[in-house]
Amino acid sequence: MAIVLSVSGSPSAASRTNRLLRHLDRRLTEQGHEVIPLDVRTLPAEALLGADFGHPAVVEAGELFARADGVVVGTPVYKASYSGVLKALLDLLPQYALTGKTVLPLATGGTTAHVLAIDYALRPVLNSMGAAHVVQGWFTLDRDITVHEDGTLTVAPAAGEALAQVVDQFSAALNPVPALAAAS
Repeated sequence: MAIVLSVSGSPSAASRTNRLLRHLDRRLTEQGHEVIPLDVRTLPAEALLGADFGHPAVVEAGELFARADGVVVGTPVYKASYSGVLKALLDLLPQYALTGKTVLPLATGGTTAHVLAIDYALRPVLNSMGAAHVVQGWFTLDRDITVHEDGTLTVAPAAGEALAQVVDQFSAALNPVPALAAAS
C-alpha cells in the first residue's frame, strides 16, 4: 500500500484538528497504508519563523514529504484561512514538494462561514506545490467533534460518515485499480 504523511497544522496539541487527524490515521492504517504523523507545532519555532531552510527539523520534514505517496493536510481555520504554523512550514518546503502526490485537505472550524477556506485558501497552495491530485476535502464543525476526558474522540454521525467517505476516496486514489483489473 501507500505511505501517507498526515500533517496537523494546528498550533495546539489538544486541538480537535489534531485529534481528528489521528482518528483518521487509524482508518488509513486499517486500510493497509503506512501513516506517518507530522505535527507542525513540534517543529522549532525559530526554524519556522526564521525561514531556516537548513535546520535539521525542516530538512527532515521535507524528507517526509518526499517519501510520501499521499499527504493528508489538516488545519483549524483562523480568519477564513489555514493556520499560520502550517503556512510557515509550507513556505519552507521546495516549490514542488507535492509533485506526484495525492493530497486530502481537511479543516475544522467553529462556523460554516469558514467552509470555503479549503477551496479558496488551502487548495490553491497545494496545487501550486505540484500536487498530482487534490481530492475532495472536508470541513468539520468543531461542535461535531467531541474529545472525552480519556482522550478518545467521537465524531457526530453525519460528519463521521462524510469524513469516512472522503478518507476512503483518498485511499482509493492512492491505490488506483489498473484498467485491466477493473475490466475483469
